[in-house]
Amino acid sequence: MPTPVNESGRPEKSPVAYSILDLAIVSQGHTIKQTLSNSLALAQAAEAAGYTRYWLAEHHNSDNIGSSATSLLIGYVAENTATIRVGSGGIMLPNHSPLIVAEQFGTLAHLYPGRIDLGLGRAAGTDSQTAQAIRSDFMQAAHSFPREISKIQEYFSPENKHAAVRAPVAEGTDVPLYILGSSTDSAHLAAKLGLPYAFASHFASIHLLNALRIYREEFQPSATLQQPYTLVALNAYVADTDAEAQQQFTSLIRMFVALLTGGAREPLQPPTPMTDELADMWHHPAVQQMLKYSFVGSKATVKQQLQAFLAETQADELIMASTMYASEDRIKSAQLFAEIMTELNEGR
Repeated sequence: MPTPVNESGRPEKSPVAYSILDLAIVSQGHTIKQTLSNSLALAQAAEAAGYTRYWLAEHHNSDNIGSSATSLLIGYVAENTATIRVGSGGIMLPNHSPLIVAEQFGTLAHLYPGRIDLGLGRAAGTDSQTAQAIRSDFMQAAHSFPREISKIQEYFSPENKHAAVRAPVAEGTDVPLYILGSSTDSAHLAAKLGLPYAFASHFASIHLLNALRIYREEFQPSATLQQPYTLVALNAYVADTDAEAQQQFTSLIRMFVALLTGGAREPLQPPTPMTDELADMWHHPAVQQMLKYSFVGSKATVKQQLQAFLAETQADELIMASTMYASEDRIKSAQLFAEIMTELNEGR
């Protein structure tokens, strides 16, 4: 007998989890302290709205991004929330010693048991010069990404207590690993290791569907995970009206256009009405390649877009980014997004 499915084509008994990815984007006129306080306010609102996890990214040498010391921010958010999972989306592993990462996240796991995630990526999260400043052997570490992950797994394993090199604070702690990626390389690796897979389609759209297919087809069950588990990132801007959401989205359009044209990475600019010129920028092929999976509009509009997206991707979890100028707008958008996901999961 076939399994009943809901409107998105998913089994009725498999609700889609929903989470938040935060880069701690610095808005014009805001201090770093205000930015990080706004991140905490969003995490607290997300916890109240039923989000599964709150992940913080790692970026360096950027005036408009405050999430540089990722493990410190995870501790800050976890300390001031109670139930939501908090983690990295992700730790850019070639920047770090696996031993130090294991010690940091093992410590977090003792302080906030059952709530810490460790998402691992291969990229630098910065420019090449800064990557070299962070770690002189960055390229070698990037090519050794699978081996570096194995080292972290060893440091978390209780069996490592007899090894010459240990991270005792990490041994036996419950810190699930997630492989992050924006290409098919990461899909092969996550499948081989039997780990959950998070795809960065909030800025990299081209390989999403192919990467998900590869991961599911090649998945090898592990002690960690018996079935494939996919998290798919997207941009979501939900407001009372389509026009209001589109206006909030103009800040992100201008940020990505500046990125693509080599402009200065200035703090996030205030939103403006959506003009024809900005709409043309949004739909320019280069911008669309990065922002294709951006769902912008009222609850009704975004709900319809998400139904189609879930049917296409069959994602187990959506992880939502929303780079908005005003903290109150971002919180409201997150609350409305949670309402949409609740309605979709209930088949409404």
